[in-house]
Amino acid sequence: MSLLVATGVGVRHRRRWIVRDVDLTVEPGDLVAIVGHAGSGRTTTLLALTERFKLSAGKVRLVGKASLGHVANVEQPENLLTVADHVRERLALLGRSTRSADAVISGGLYGLDPKLQGWELTPYQKQVLGVVLARLADPAVIALDGIDEGLDPNEQDDLWRILGRIATGGVAILVTAREMDPARVTTILRLSGPPEAFAQPAPEPVGQTTPEPGQTTPEPGQTAPEPAGQTVAEPAGQAATATNEAPATTRTQWSARTAAAEDGDALDATEVLVTAGGAAHPARDEEIDDEQTERFEDGVKR
Repeated sequence: MSLLVATGVGVRHRRRWIVRDVDLTVEPGDLVAIVGHAGSGRTTTLLALTERFKLSAGKVRLVGKASLGHVANVEQPENLLTVADHVRERLALLGRSTRSADAVISGGLYGLDPKLQGWELTPYQKQVLGVVLARLADPAVIALDGIDEGLDPNEQDDLWRILGRIATGGVAILVTAREMDPARVTTILRLSGPPEAFAQPAPEPVGQTTPEPGQTTPEPGQTAPEPAGQTVAEPAGQAATATNEAPATTRTQWSARTAAAEDGDALDATEVLVTAGGAAHPARDEEIDDEQTERFEDGVKR
C-alpha cells in the first residue's frame, strides 16, 4: 500500500501560486528528493506533502504518521537544550518512558554527543538530530529540509547511509535539495521555472512560451519548461515528463524514478512517475551499526 499519494497539490499565497499541480506516489522504503533552485517552493512542497501546510488545491492521502526532521524555522533544535534533553522532551510529549529515553541516548544517536547544546550543533549534526527525533514517533514518512546545505561530501555520505538504513525498514524518506545524485534516491520531484511564472493569474494557451516580464533564464543544469505534454530528457540517463494539465505559465513539475538501469531499459514517459528497471535503491548501509539501530528501535517500542 502506498504511504503517500498527492494529487494536483497546490499552495498559493494571496494571488500567487507558490507551487502547483504536484502529483506524487510514495511507497514504503522510497527515498524521494524534492529538487529545485532557491525560491522554487521546495520547503512549501515538503510541508504540503506532510500535511503541515494548508492546501489551496488538490489533496494528500497519508497512511500512518509523517514526522518532520530538521526544517529550518519550523522544526529545529532549541539553542539551550542538549541533544539528550531534546530526546527526553520529545519522548515525554509522546508519552514514552524514561527507560525509552535512556535506551535512545545510550545507543541510538548515530554518533551524536548527547551533551552538545543546540547552538553548538553543525548543519550535519542538526540533520542527524532531526532524524533521531523524527523516528521517535514511529512514523511511516520522515521529511528533511535542505539536506545538502552546509554538509561536506563525507557528511552527506554519512547522512545518506543513515537514511538508506532507515528506508530498508519500510519508512519512506522525503528530502529537499538544490540538486540530487540520482543514485541516492528512488524518486526525484523536480520543481523547475522561475517564481515570476506564478505572477499571472490567467494561463497562456497550451504550447505558448512567451516569457513574463522579469523572467530569468534557467540556471546552469536546469531544464526550461516545455509545452504541456512534451517529454524532457534529464542528464545521466534519467527520464521525465511534464504534467499534461499544467498551464504554460505555471512551473513545470515532474518526477523521475531512478534505478541502476542498464542500457536498453525502456522508460515509460507517459506517466508523471517514470519507472526504470533495476533495483529501487542500492545498498548503502555498509557502515551502519546494526546493533545501534536495534537499540534505537528497542527504546522506541518500550
